[in-house]
Amino acid sequence: MKILVTGAAGFIGSALSLRILERGDEVVGIDNLNDYYDVNLKLARLERLRDYDHFKFVKLEIADKKAVEDIFVKGKFQRVMHLAAQAGVRYSITNPHAYIDSNIVGFINMLEGCRHNGIEHLAYASSSSVYGANTKMPFSVHDNVDHPVSLYAASKKANELMAHTYSHLYKLPTTGLRFFTVYGPWGRPDMSLFMFTRNILDGKAIDVFNYGNHQRDFTYIDDIIEGVIRVIDKPAQANADWVSKNPDPATSLAPYRVYNIGNNDPVHLLAFIETLEKCLGKEAIKNLLPLQPGDVPDTYADVSDLVHDLGYKPTTSLENGIKNFVEWYKDFYKIA
Repeated sequence: MKILVTGAAGFIGSALSLRILERGDEVVGIDNLNDYYDVNLKLARLERLRDYDHFKFVKLEIADKKAVEDIFVKGKFQRVMHLAAQAGVRYSITNPHAYIDSNIVGFINMLEGCRHNGIEHLAYASSSSVYGANTKMPFSVHDNVDHPVSLYAASKKANELMAHTYSHLYKLPTTGLRFFTVYGPWGRPDMSLFMFTRNILDGKAIDVFNYGNHQRDFTYIDDIIEGVIRVIDKPAQANADWVSKNPDPATSLAPYRVYNIGNNDPVHLLAFIETLEKCLGKEAIKNLLPLQPGDVPDTYADVSDLVHDLGYKPTTSLENGIKNFVEWYKDFYKIA
């Protein structure tokens, strides 16, 4: 297949592209290479992909309607994995327009590209953030998610609604993936594991929000990629049993689907930090702070649909995942 991967220089996008290339499929990767975090890290991720003759990279802004139209017409893709987005919950508090440009305008451009070019399946990144003010645990794709607590979450919920519209109107198969706190080698510098590791090694304090009372369903990158691959290979189907009087938010009479991809094993933030301290052989200096605006106190993924439909469940332990990250971090940044 020929697959378009957006956000190909990102954490998940680069790992997914590598996996697709390794199995022999062709990848066209696009990314705007913005400076939300270290561009050199993004370029280093891309370098891993350039060894493959069947990889092509195009620097492109997904909010640019004409540029997106052109790449779809020229690319002749079979499937699309849309990962490009403005990420970050806290950043959305101070930079809301970035989320509208990338996550809303960019997403409609992708939907239109798929609609007009015969794409067999659009899979796209949603987020566990859509669960917002929900407190029923574990979070299920069959529960309503109508109370987001950040603009980032609202933009991801909007993506799911927009995707359903196109699935309904144009029979475009779409699958949304609600990722739960992805971590691992080549990760994002704005996420807790990266920041904690850097500060602990530098002897600086780490900011521990909600006084460490968070719980997160940390999900290792390889587990995420395996789930994504299985989704790409299985285009969404209409649910013939869907009933409008009791509508299931995760399915539809249209070819539309939503899945959680999480570890199904929430970890207390202080336990997470303790595991990192063991891997680093160094204790953290903790700066305990209150809950931040837009943050969700706990996340916990119900992955029963992922298991039932795709025969897959994440399996990497937190200990092994953090160990692998620390080894990568020390090697990448040349730390003895």
